[in-house]
Amino acid sequence: MNYLVTIGLLICSNVFMTFAWYGHLKLAENAWFSKLPLIGVIVFSWLIAFFEYCFQVPANRIGFEGNGGSFSLLQLKVIQEVITLVVFVVFSFLAFGTQLKWNHLLGFVFLVLAVYFIL
Repeated sequence: MNYLVTIGLLICSNVFMTFAWYGHLKLAENAWFSKLPLIGVIVFSWLIAFFEYCFQVPANRIGFEGNGGSFSLLQLKVIQEVITLVVFVVFSFLAFGTQLKWNHLLGFVFLVLAVYFIL
């Protein structure tokens, strides 16, 4: 059951991470945010990233087989990377209207195959 908790925490973590890393690009469309100096944008992103760590660290501790979890270190990393890309694709579509192309989909197929072979 802890594998589901691990994956859920990784998804939450990546939502915060994606917003911390790329959300400021969308927020720059707002007058109040676009007036912030770069250091203000960095601090804003760090505040969001704090919550990313609040999910990421427990996910790794719970999920790591050395702590009684279900995944090896390599498995945790590959799962995290695939979740990162899925969350990013959803974010980029919702926030920026980015469209997927065939080569993106093919790349995702290879990532899913990587997860299969790693697990």
